[in-house]
Amino acid sequence: MAAVRVLVNALIMLAELAAVVGVAWIGLHYPLAFAGGTAALAFIQGILLEHARLRHELPFYFGERGPRAGLLVPFVATTSALVRAVIAGVVALLTFSGTDPDRLFWIAIVFAVTLYLATTILRGLAHRLDAKPARWGYFRLAAPLGLIYSVGMWLLSSFNKVHTPDLTEMGRTLIFETPPKPTVEQGSELLFRMKLYIDSVITALLKPLVGADWAPIVGIALSVNVLTGFVVAIFAVLIAEMVVRAENAML
Repeated sequence: MAAVRVLVNALIMLAELAAVVGVAWIGLHYPLAFAGGTAALAFIQGILLEHARLRHELPFYFGERGPRAGLLVPFVATTSALVRAVIAGVVALLTFSGTDPDRLFWIAIVFAVTLYLATTILRGLAHRLDAKPARWGYFRLAAPLGLIYSVGMWLLSSFNKVHTPDLTEMGRTLIFETPPKPTVEQGSELLFRMKLYIDSVITALLKPLVGADWAPIVGIALSVNVLTGFVVAIFAVLIAEMVVRAENAML
């Protein structure tokens, strides 16, 4: 019996790892489909989770004469879910934008590692504290995961796996390398370089304020890459929920 439990647990963990790799693979090879799927998942999760949160939250703030949950909750939940879905789709597209296959490969690795850490954290919370993976992942883990992903991107930049353009390179890209009607690939490469350049500008502006030693560290926390944490959280919720339910049903 114990051997069967070990085998089942190993199969579940293997399925979890395969799901993580699969998500990163889709983002790497099909960025537009990945962005659309991310937006759809964010919208569905948002409606369900925001609705549940608001039904518990409104009585905390309002008494009997306060706004009725019947109409307010669906409206606010839908609006919030729609906004988050749009943001998630745009960020997902920016995450895997560009035309450099080597750079995109390393970005996919950082994304997969961050996603696996996220699912591991949610599984641990579910087993040790009986936490709800969906609620914790959607509402609480996006920012920490964004920091983890941002650190990973900083490491890629430190090891020259991601090249940050300076002002001259950005000008050359905009004026000479980008046609009046760029293709999807050219547009995505431009967006990715702009994201890197914005992060470099943030770090440069921080140097007079916090010093040259601390500027890169603070820049990690303020990087555009932190937004990717919400994308990671969306898929972590989906994978962790399936894994925890499988474990509860089979172990």
